[in-house]
Amino acid sequence: MNKTRLEAFSDGVIAIIITIMVLELRPPHDADWSALRPLLPSFLSYVLSFVYLGIYWSNHHHMLQATRRVNGATLWANLHLLFWLSLVPFVTSWMGENHYEAVPTALYGTVLFCCAIAYTILLRVILSAQRGVSSPLAAAIGNDRKGKISLIVYAIAIPSAFVHESIAHVLYATVALIWLVPDRRIESRLQGAAEGEPAA
Repeated sequence: MNKTRLEAFSDGVIAIIITIMVLELRPPHDADWSALRPLLPSFLSYVLSFVYLGIYWSNHHHMLQATRRVNGATLWANLHLLFWLSLVPFVTSWMGENHYEAVPTALYGTVLFCCAIAYTILLRVILSAQRGVSSPLAAAIGNDRKGKISLIVYAIAIPSAFVHESIAHVLYATVALIWLVPDRRIESRLQGAAEGEPAA
């Protein structure tokens, strides 16, 4: 099955998600700097979520670049990921408008946790579909240490929101920093395969 439509559809959905999210930033009625101050929590929530969506888009692209075979299970796993990503604008807006109260902050982390689970499922489905062929994706991912660390951090951050919201926010930002740079292992293996050289 051709993976081009899967990539194009996913890119379009993520672009729409970002558009919906930025439309939630309502401009103030007043025309002075002080009018922007109440919008700061919403803006910071938007920045964090934009970074997360950018990370998912970038790593999703790298993953599909290294994918040789797509089947029906892959399509459904991809839709599962897009479902959770589509909830990011809602939890972003709720958390920002309520100035990072405990429940919205915990729900924000829950959606991020589910996004991470869905991404892991998609990865495993793709690897299963490529079983029996030489897979640069499997070689690059290895034991997926970053993915496992992220899930652990989310699991700690969600209940931490009820202790103090700032703890959860720092942990969410930490996961974003872990993933901010795209996984160069996939790029290096694809480049080595294209050049006919063994990957390092």
